[in-house]
Amino acid sequence: MDDASMETSMVGLLGRVTGTVGPGLVGEVIVRIRGGAEHFLAHPASPEERIEIGTVVTVMEHLPPRTVYVTAAYGG
Repeated sequence: MDDASMETSMVGLLGRVTGTVGPGLVGEVIVRIRGGAEHFLAHPASPEERIEIGTVVTVMEHLPPRTVYVTAAYGG
């Protein structure tokens, strides 16, 4: 699978924050993909948003290979 098709497949996926995501922080999320679960470095899709550990998030953008921009899936 090339990077472009992986990006398309990641956008819209749900994940869970495992390291706080927020302004000035490089957080971490775990996303179920390709039959397993993988960790990605995460930034907030909205620059001021802070997303705490355990929050379910939606992937808004993927920058290969391991970086995603996320937002809280259920309104924070």
